Amino acid sequence: MRKKLRLGIMGGTFDPVHFGHLVTAEEALVQFNLDKVVFMPTGHPARKTHAQVSSAEHRYLMTVLATAANPDFDVSRMEVDRPGLTYTVDTLRALQDQHGPETSLYFITGADAVWDIVTWKDAEEFSGLATFIAATRPGYDLQAAREEHAEALARIRIEFIEVPALAISSTDLRERARDGRPIRYLLPESVAAYIDKHGLYRKAY
Repeated sequence: MRKKLRLGIMGGTFDPVHFGHLVTAEEALVQFNLDKVVFMPTGHPARKTHAQVSSAEHRYLMTVLATAANPDFDVSRMEVDRPGLTYTVDTLRALQDQHGPETSLYFITGADAVWDIVTWKDAEEFSGLATFIAATRPGYDLQAAREEHAEALARIRIEFIEVPALAISSTDLRERARDGRPIRYLLPESVAAYIDKHGLYRKAY
């Protein structure tokens, strides 16, 4: 009998990818007995149309560099190559079609973002497409969040994991790079070298 595939999907802008993303993916891999985690850099994020985002190719290549050493991690170009705005529901539908109904999908995201999911495009379909894994920081008041977002929990399947490294953020790393402050040890050396080589996030004069 064919083993049912348990596939993690690590969605995000990854601008840039950092150790918080990698630790979250590894924690989800172990806790939920996933066969693999596929990092899915967004192409043209629908919810960040007014924000300045690095090119999809830069973000894809940084994610490839960051994950290259882990055989349990893959990086997909699905959203990068898809024309138009990127919607999670389209990605989940495509993955279900690609892998078939015998595959269980687990979409990994941050706890702060997961509560917005009910406002995403075609959110009513999510419960039939994937289980959502929400990563929290130590000290996060999970009980209060459950009570506040009871409606969302009733509509989508959400599991929680605690990840210490989530104190690192892409926003802070961009600001550090812009201001010439150190980013070393907050993200893989290969990604730091890529940022330096291509002059990403530097101030424009």
